[in-house]
Amino acid sequence: MDGARGDAARPFAPPPGDAGPGPALSPVMLRGRHVRLEPLGLRHVALLAPVASDRELWRLTREDASTPGALRAYVERALAAAAEGSALPFAIIEQESGRAIGSTRLGNYAPADRRIEIGWTWVGRPWQRTAVNTEAKLLLLTHAFETLGLRRVELKTDVLNERSRNAILRLGATQEGIFREHMVTDSGRIRDSVWFSILAREWPAVKAGLTAALAR
Repeated sequence: MDGARGDAARPFAPPPGDAGPGPALSPVMLRGRHVRLEPLGLRHVALLAPVASDRELWRLTREDASTPGALRAYVERALAAAAEGSALPFAIIEQESGRAIGSTRLGNYAPADRRIEIGWTWVGRPWQRTAVNTEAKLLLLTHAFETLGLRRVELKTDVLNERSRNAILRLGATQEGIFREHMVTDSGRIRDSVWFSILAREWPAVKAGLTAALAR
């Protein structure tokens, strides 16, 4: 199943307060010009392992999936969350080469509040600071706001991860605050997390900015 990238003929309107709960999550393929996001599966473990083996990718993340065993456990946890109905995990596939270059996820779904989180994102270093992450975020946000009809999308990152913090701000997200001693990483470090959000009423402007960035 291919995910729609929004209906240009239908004006976007945020869901009203009495809209009721959001829909159940279903696996979906999201396609862009540079990348496609395909439902993550165990078959992606071998495909992602060469990229995931770069330990620098995991230096400022909660989990370290740099070994084949750790990567398989990482994917299994993502699939368990999907089975519970709280997440949609994806493999990031480069359209031109067909190569698996990373992973991302919609997770921590709260249908009663029409709220979801974008995160668990990692991309191989050769594809960082390219159109890959921008387009992946555009695809995820379009699915969240225009297909699922959600009211709020959350993002968070390590307070020490300046590159990630700046990238989230460039999306058009609003920084909301810092959760002190929020989680313990695999290395044993106690992490502070910075939280951001994008609201449905802000989505048209955010979408226009991301679309313009991809056109440059």
